[in-house]
Amino acid sequence: MKRKTIIPLALVMSLLCLTVGCGQSKEVEADATESASSISLLNIKSEVATQMEALGKAYEAETGVKVNIITVQSGVDAQATLKGYYLSDQMPDIIACESSGFGNWEGLLVDMSDQDWASRTDAAYIDPTYGTLGFPYTTEAIGLAYNADILSKAGVDPASITGPDAMKKAFETIDAQKDKLGLKAVIGYCAEPENLGWSAGNHITGAYIDSGLSRTDTTYIDLMKNGGGIDDTRFSHFAEMIGLFNEYSDPDLLVDGTYDEQVANFAAGKYAFVTQGSWIGATLSASDDYAKAGSFQVGMIPYAFEDGMDTILTNAPNWWAVSKEGQVDAALAFLQWCSEDNGQKILVEQAGFASPFVDSKYVAADPFAPVISSYISSGKTSNWHWMEMAEGLGQNGFSFVYQKYAKGELDAAGFLKEFKKVASDWYSKL
Repeated sequence: MKRKTIIPLALVMSLLCLTVGCGQSKEVEADATESASSISLLNIKSEVATQMEALGKAYEAETGVKVNIITVQSGVDAQATLKGYYLSDQMPDIIACESSGFGNWEGLLVDMSDQDWASRTDAAYIDPTYGTLGFPYTTEAIGLAYNADILSKAGVDPASITGPDAMKKAFETIDAQKDKLGLKAVIGYCAEPENLGWSAGNHITGAYIDSGLSRTDTTYIDLMKNGGGIDDTRFSHFAEMIGLFNEYSDPDLLVDGTYDEQVANFAAGKYAFVTQGSWIGATLSASDDYAKAGSFQVGMIPYAFEDGMDTILTNAPNWWAVSKEGQVDAALAFLQWCSEDNGQKILVEQAGFASPFVDSKYVAADPFAPVISSYISSGKTSNWHWMEMAEGLGQNGFSFVYQKYAKGELDAAGFLKEFKKVASDWYSKL
């Protein structure tokens, strides 16, 4: 973990005034002198602020412990906000962190390895030095998403796509019926680097790093972190899959399309597959085009660029963590409750989260929620080690290599060679 970064108090308080203090209609202070009858939680998902309030009220009604929800609005730097609370001795009992944020709080967070909930999920944030620091309250998935109605009409069983040959056959089968199925392309894949570089550069690279591996297998991320190493054999197979995407993607989207176009065309039934994760479910549900297309069932298959790869990539986009300086016991009790029936009912059914807990009986209305739940309950998930790549490498480095491959400037061998060069050069400058 990185050492904690401290910014000047005057700047922090200025940020704090702009983000969570001055002018807000509902200001909630995290008071370090609060008794265990009250705890505070920092929520960085403002789109579910109402649901988080409902979660806190339900817990108070059941236990008598009040949960003060501090919501950081979308676009606000949550870590700067937290530093402001910390420096003013008002640190919330429960904070929210993305993976890169944990390094700011080295030694200040509670190891929750001994908590009951930790044995019921594979999505906790675990630091090799400090233990289980992050409680996962939702999970997202990366895989090859598909329109189940189109695959059914084309006579393609998604369960049969278990390796590169089967994937190629499925693409060819659907492409031969493209006009009849009303498709613009077999797959909506975009290698535009400027605005969508995070998709190929991070998420699809994540498939190379983790597909088919156990959640604790760090073979390929360790190789990359050791000077930018890439496994030639594994990556060559991966390059063949990306070549297939290049061949069967929408030519209007492939090298200069946008995220909105990619998702909108999938929602409208114009692609059989799309290279986006489960987060597009909310967009589909709110889309008129999706409704007009029959609100089709969706699914997700592994990026099976080698035979037998049977996992999708899942993880929490961020986690809740407990401050050692706060109401530790009360905060831990609340998180345990959130992992159990009453908490899960609110988090899943009201907030629309996909539960990361293997024994949760609730499934959100989101189109991808049943898909994620099925993979999690069957233990068929791999991790998100792409988040451990050097900062900016995926979005600002690898993404441009994907685009060159999509443009035809590189063949599969050239894709591997340039990918290795970018990785090596990037790590050599660290």
